[in-house]
Amino acid sequence: MLFLINTSNLTASEPKQQKKNPVSDKEPIRIDSDRLDAFNDQRLVVFSGNAVAVQGDKVLKSDKILLYFKKKEAGPQKGVAKEANKAGDLDRIEAKGHVQLTQGERVVTGEDAVYFQDTQKIVVTGNPVMREKKNVVRGDRIIVFVNEDRGIVESLQRKRVSATIYPSEKDEGKK
Repeated sequence: MLFLINTSNLTASEPKQQKKNPVSDKEPIRIDSDRLDAFNDQRLVVFSGNAVAVQGDKVLKSDKILLYFKKKEAGPQKGVAKEANKAGDLDRIEAKGHVQLTQGERVVTGEDAVYFQDTQKIVVTGNPVMREKKNVVRGDRIIVFVNEDRGIVESLQRKRVSATIYPSEKDEGKK
């Protein structure tokens, strides 16, 4: 089962003019952890132990965060390939164990997450739950399109997506 949500409509009390800041691939990512292991031949950096990554208004917390960098291109244009594959040429970020992704009032939790730099998409698995204020959505996989302010909640293996959405509270005070 597939459930498409526009996360900006989860709560009707949010002002419509409020826009999320899109993530730029040029915006720095700050990562703190208890340990860092770098594997240059694999183009992999592993942050383990209370790992926290921050980029713009997004915060990713996990037991372990793995950064995968793009492979070097082979060919006669070594200077161009070398320039295109600097240390900051990120391919994807994987988070493993007790994942929590926060953006504003939206919090997505699960056991594993993968952030794809090129598509600006985050896939959360392992009992994922998305919360925004009191609203809760559950499924087997939650996909967040970071720059589009939308998400998809999928249910696999004959399970169903579950959503609890509360009405807006802005009109209750006018009674």
